[in-house]
Amino acid sequence: MPASLRRHNPPAVHPPLGRYHHATVHPLGGGLKRLVMAGQVGIKPDGTLPPDLGAQIEQAYDNLLAVLASEGMSADDLVKITYFTTDKSPEALKLSRDIRVRKLGDANPSSTYLVIAGLAGPDLKVEIEGEAVGPE
Repeated sequence: MPASLRRHNPPAVHPPLGRYHHATVHPLGGGLKRLVMAGQVGIKPDGTLPPDLGAQIEQAYDNLLAVLASEGMSADDLVKITYFTTDKSPEALKLSRDIRVRKLGDANPSSTYLVIAGLAGPDLKVEIEGEAVGPE
C-alpha cells in the first residue's frame, strides 16, 4: 500500500464482513483529501439487519454518514454516491428518494441508482457507496 493511503474502519459502523475497509483516504494535494467508501448496507453497529427496505436504507445512510464523520466530513463533501437495490418497484424508488433528502439535506452529489439481481447476502436489500473530497 502506498504510504500516502490510509485505510480504516470507523467504530460507529459494523466491522466489514470480508477483507476490506470501509474507508480509504488519500491526499490530493492543496490541502484536500479524497475519501472512497465501501458500499454501506443496512447492518446496524450491533450486527443486526432490519427486515424492511426503509429501515435498511436509513441504516445504510447512517453508516455512510458515520464513515464521512470519521474523517471530519459531512454530506456536503460527497461528490458521488452509487445506490444499489434489489427492489425495482416504483414505491422503492420513491422511498429511497425521500430518505435520501432527509439524510443528505441540501447536499446533491452526482448519483447513480441501480436495480440489481442481488447483493452479498440474501436478506440485503440496499447498498450505498460514496466518494467525498474535503480538507486534509
